[in-house]
Amino acid sequence: MNKAIDLYLYFNFRSPYCYLVSSRMFEVFDQYQVNIVWRPLGGWHGRSDPDRAKVKMPIARQDVARWARRFGMPLTPPPKTTDPTRAGAGSLLAEKEGLLRPYLVTMMQAEWSEGRDIGDTDVLLSVAESVGLDGEAFARAMDDPENHAQIDRNWQEAQEKGALGVPTFVIGDQIFWGQDRLDFVAEHLQELGAAR
Repeated sequence: MNKAIDLYLYFNFRSPYCYLVSSRMFEVFDQYQVNIVWRPLGGWHGRSDPDRAKVKMPIARQDVARWARRFGMPLTPPPKTTDPTRAGAGSLLAEKEGLLRPYLVTMMQAEWSEGRDIGDTDVLLSVAESVGLDGEAFARAMDDPENHAQIDRNWQEAQEKGALGVPTFVIGDQIFWGQDRLDFVAEHLQELGAAR
């Protein structure tokens, strides 16, 4: 059995493109011996700055809607004021507890399928508890200053590795940016002999 290959995953819960890849990526990861190095981001990390986002939003919404239709994914965008930082901070607890996959998929569905504000405490706690996380522990984790600092360090690391946006997958010196690069991630893992 070969050693698992590290795959760095830079992910911002506010990105619709992260939503589009959120469940599909695990289907790919399951086929390969990979060690997911989870790197959640918060705020505007990995996304267009607010001024550029205003210009991009009409086109991005059309693009995301086309992809969502292709993948059979419901799409109801959340409020524009949604801040993903606490969801990212809470994801560090989900990872520690072995619940990252259900947490990530359920949080993205709540936000992008149901249009819920994942910056809202009640929404965050509801999702966390629905996947088996302890509510009190999660409440501490989502507001833990160290978790927020880790999110900032993740963005710094992402930029040092050459990431431009989210989702970004990094395997060695290879960078795959965008939900539509998942096939290339799978091909690269196959080339590396990482198939299960």
